[in-house]
Amino acid sequence: MSHAIVTGGGSGIGLAIAKALVAARHRVTIMGRSEARLHAALVDLPGANAVVCDVADAASVAAAFDAAAARHGAAGILVNAAGAARTAPFEASADALWDELWRVNVMGAVHTSRAALPAMRKLETGRIVNVASTAALKGYAYVSAYTATKHALLGMTRSLALELAKTAITVNALCPGYTDTDLIRDAVANIVAKTGRSEEQALAAFTASNPQGRLVEPEEVAATISWLVSPAARSITGQAIVVAGGEIM
Repeated sequence: MSHAIVTGGGSGIGLAIAKALVAARHRVTIMGRSEARLHAALVDLPGANAVVCDVADAASVAAAFDAAAARHGAAGILVNAAGAARTAPFEASADALWDELWRVNVMGAVHTSRAALPAMRKLETGRIVNVASTAALKGYAYVSAYTATKHALLGMTRSLALELAKTAITVNALCPGYTDTDLIRDAVANIVAKTGRSEEQALAAFTASNPQGRLVEPEEVAATISWLVSPAARSITGQAIVVAGGEIM
């Protein structure tokens, strides 16, 4: 089995992905900025390794990948699940907000892919999966910076997939809809606090776009990743795989 690196692996979708990869007997390294969160996650990830890493910092990424390779060897699987989201009207979205999201959501995947590719090219197979969003395929109000970065991440995914098409490395984007994570639960709590709406009413703001009328489960996203990194998906590259209950893009 391959060595799999999962950025943002300490919580949410990233942690669910790491669990699925551990269950599939891959050697797993989770990365993130919070050492405490990473080590708490290891309780549910037997045999996995954790390395502190800020994906927005190229030097931090290079050091983290060297440390991961020293423990588990070259990474044959890279899952870029680290991401940042901010909500604000367009005219109130300062340059600092745009810069932060660009550095994490786009350059984070650039830094990690650059770090992984030289060694990955020498392996029999390689998989890069960028966790994007349905916001990579359509617009949403009040998240213009987030949406722009996810569109950029998808564009990079498609271009890199073509560059690597003659190799054994595939590059895909996974585009979940609103997913049941702490990020959404915190957003629901924030809506309740600011508007006085009930939790059920606040949650409806996120489930309304899903024809199934529910949040996506992190495990559903993880199961799709498990397929994308498997030998059965070797012809799947440059794709945006949507997990969103039938939401129209």
